[in-house]
Amino acid sequence: MKYFAFHLALLFISSTAFALPKDKAALDSALSAIASGMVLIEVGPFTMGCSADQGRDCISAEKPAHLVMVSSFYIAMYDVTQAQWEAVMDTNPSAHKHCPDCPVDNVSWNDAMDFISRLNALTGRQYRLPTEAEWEYAARGGAHSRGYKYAGGNDIDLLAWYDANSGDTTHPVGSKQPNEAGLYDMSGNVWQWCSDWYADRYYSASPPANPKGPDQGTKRVVRGGSWTNFARVCRPASRYGTLPDKRFTNDGFRLALDF
Repeated sequence: MKYFAFHLALLFISSTAFALPKDKAALDSALSAIASGMVLIEVGPFTMGCSADQGRDCISAEKPAHLVMVSSFYIAMYDVTQAQWEAVMDTNPSAHKHCPDCPVDNVSWNDAMDFISRLNALTGRQYRLPTEAEWEYAARGGAHSRGYKYAGGNDIDLLAWYDANSGDTTHPVGSKQPNEAGLYDMSGNVWQWCSDWYADRYYSASPPANPKGPDQGTKRVVRGGSWTNFARVCRPASRYGTLPDKRFTNDGFRLALDF
């Protein structure tokens, strides 16, 4: 009862900052799906960057490979979908519309932060973007990693929507095989924003425990590759930076939550 009263009060306060979503049933469904879809990634070490399993496809920004310890956290089983975005934001910015179960696309890092801010106001939780290290650890399967080249295996066609099989569009989340941690689309479909600022040579100075990226920068990290990219770009170690106010039709995101 106390939680219910708190939740109502929170919604009332939040409504002074923004209009509550119009479709309450869709909102309830979205919030429930988001909450139930968070997967625990248990604490552990991993080799971040150009490890041996990444073969010859590494680029300089993935070097040097280095040992990182990541604390336990939760990450979403799926990318945020168009239906979830629309339920929370009352809009759908995606270029590939008419697919509610496809990942939301055409969202900037700033847009993702706006969604998270509103989501947290509606739920009272502290959802966030994963750090780059958290994302890669999760993409590799966390403590259950088997050392695959892609997120969940070595045959990318079973795991990812990328340039050779996507048909030039996004696809419903979870329609390929998951990785060892039970996460879907960590390779391909849409790029996923991370919380970190991006720097090509950050790995040379990265701390060994829970790195959070440089203190400042001009670009934010994106991970995972997308429906437009070659297979080598969809590897767990692959990393790029994008301006946080730019929107592209192959950019989306997934949520994280502290343990």
